[in-house]
Amino acid sequence: MPSRTDSRLRIAVLADSDTRWKWGALTARRLAEQAPGTDSAATAPLAPELDGFLLRGRATPTPRQLAEVGVAADALREVTMAQFLDAVAKSGSADAAYDVIVLALVGGAAQAALHGLAPRLRGRSRRPVIVTGYVGVVYEKLADGLLLRHGADIVLANSRHDAARFRAVYEGVGADASAVTEAALPFLGGAAYTAEPGRDTVVFAAQPSVPESRADRRYLLDRLVGHARLHPEREVVLKLRSKPGEHTTHIEEHPFQKLAKDIDLPPNFSLAYGNMGGILDRADLLVTVSSTAALESLHRSVPTAVLTDLGVREVLGNHHFLGSGCLASWDRLDAGHRPVPDPEWLAAQGVAPGDAYHRAFDQVRSRMAELLAAASLPPIAPYYTAATAPGYLPGILARHHLAPDGTPLPGAAPATERTGLRRVIRDAVRDAARGAYRHGVQRVAPVIRRMGEL
Repeated sequence: MPSRTDSRLRIAVLADSDTRWKWGALTARRLAEQAPGTDSAATAPLAPELDGFLLRGRATPTPRQLAEVGVAADALREVTMAQFLDAVAKSGSADAAYDVIVLALVGGAAQAALHGLAPRLRGRSRRPVIVTGYVGVVYEKLADGLLLRHGADIVLANSRHDAARFRAVYEGVGADASAVTEAALPFLGGAAYTAEPGRDTVVFAAQPSVPESRADRRYLLDRLVGHARLHPEREVVLKLRSKPGEHTTHIEEHPFQKLAKDIDLPPNFSLAYGNMGGILDRADLLVTVSSTAALESLHRSVPTAVLTDLGVREVLGNHHFLGSGCLASWDRLDAGHRPVPDPEWLAAQGVAPGDAYHRAFDQVRSRMAELLAAASLPPIAPYYTAATAPGYLPGILARHHLAPDGTPLPGAAPATERTGLRRVIRDAVRDAARGAYRHGVQRVAPVIRRMGEL
């Protein structure tokens, strides 16, 4: 990269939800733990110069969600895709250029960012290294999600198992698979589990859309409450993902806290928010359907159960845990069963406890160092183009106001906020979606009155 005034990597992270911000920001820190090009274990960790961008949309995290994640940035702002692309295009001087861009996004947004960055960075002697990946268990849309991420310089796989699957997808369509790089989830850590005398805590890690139906979610809640009644000596905690009015990547149609209002809850049952690491500090059993929290729990050797009550099905994601030794039903848990995970499965999934995790990012750091040291990087070239996916790609890009060649669509405002009626209505709808109904109504009411006067 061009000469800089300090040795810190300058990294931009674009994220579209609280969990993706957590993954993206912590990935950035993992990448900077050792100076690129050095091979000394004694090298002091480098804190990256981290610019955070939150993509404006339904799941844009609230200040409370960001505080719960607990990963700070040197700068953090909410942007449209066009504003992010404009910010990258303007960061071209030696001391202002980004060394690395981490795209912590859903597949469609990642593809839009890649296509938007391509024309803006074309012709530069140096450009940022583009990194993307997945925030957790990849149990659905494997091919779709991977092909939408193709074009990044590094596509992170969270395990040896995932790396093999990712390469197979790219090679299967004739796409370059060299970007696939094995790493691990960046947020695994915390103290290893130890049982404490007198403590007996069961934690259920809820998910926004797994299961999806009201009946299934009420079933799980009833079984959790029933477990608390069956074991009054045990603390039973329902760990929730978001508060009413907040959103995550997946839509939560039937929040557990709302369903719980109709139930006479026992005194040893409680609802909890907060960072999952803090919850796991006091957990003696983690129960879930397929949450990434199970991987965090297994990494810390906390007894972990993946429920089979609703079947072992791809739509639930619990099929990912086949062979793990963790599959169990509430009936077995009520009777005192504690699953014992399979060590080989843990190692293949990148969550085995011990020293292996500390070396899990060596491969990606080495790959990144090579890219940063290269005289130049090739143009960004996603697999999807107007030639390979003419009936799919334009719609994906149009959602982010980009033409099939990655340039702004006519009428898009790349650097500034839109003004007038469309902006007011958009902001009001966003406020309402976040639960700020009164604010949204107050904002849009004058506009509606104006429309009535026209």
